[in-house]
Amino acid sequence: MRAHEAQTKMTNPKTILITGATDGIGKQAAFELARRGHHVIVHGRNAARAKSVVEEIQHTTKNPNVAFALADFASLAEVRNLAAQLQENYPRLNVLINNAGIFTKQRTLTRDGFETTFQVNYLAHFLLTNLVLEKIKQSAPARLVHVSSGTHRSGQIEWDNLQGEKHSGGYEAYSRSKLANVLFAYELAERLQGTGVTSNALHPGVIGTKLMYAGWGSGGSDDLARGAETIVHAATAPELENVTGRYFDNQRETKSSPTSHDKNLQRELWEVSARLAGL
Repeated sequence: MRAHEAQTKMTNPKTILITGATDGIGKQAAFELARRGHHVIVHGRNAARAKSVVEEIQHTTKNPNVAFALADFASLAEVRNLAAQLQENYPRLNVLINNAGIFTKQRTLTRDGFETTFQVNYLAHFLLTNLVLEKIKQSAPARLVHVSSGTHRSGQIEWDNLQGEKHSGGYEAYSRSKLANVLFAYELAERLQGTGVTSNALHPGVIGTKLMYAGWGSGGSDDLARGAETIVHAATAPELENVTGRYFDNQRETKSSPTSHDKNLQRELWEVSARLAGL
């Protein structure tokens, strides 16, 4: 199906924000969603890069309804500005795809004083989601999609080492942030029961992205199109409209780690995160 045909047949286009969509699987997912006729908001932290990606997607898909929004997730102030822009510029937000992620080998702190991987991969998404949650509820049926990773299975939440204060490595910090994504997805699913908003997490696959090279020194076994498939599936598949609190891999529901299902941990992480994010 050609892009213009997809647009013609799209009877109910969604407004979809994808964080970290100027590169990798986020960018690929933005292409796929735009091809289907949706209104796509590409998030990035560099204006020139974001503008270029939007123009590329518009030209390739023939879908003019692609825009960009800016924020560096290493700054919670910029996340708050992003939320304010979304509130002002968009009457609805049907799908939020929390995709942005980094891998850093060395422990560094953001200007907010948090470990960088924890803030960019998780805490910034926690804050953004909460700030736009009322708009998402008003746009129901709506979906929250959290891009995690199979590495969440080795992640640990230790309250005295949440920011890598005692010991930290790149993989440890990354897996901790990805476990936090799943815990957040499940706690949201509980809190959003009856609102028409679903919250699910996923593993996109082992994809040859810059993040993969930064963390593991080599590319993945799957290409970007394969990586975007599960994201697009979770965001748009009609059969998932009322499915919430689940974890997907290769477009199929699967089990996440036992730790991710710890309801006490889910609630406690929410409370700690709300305090850290100033909510």
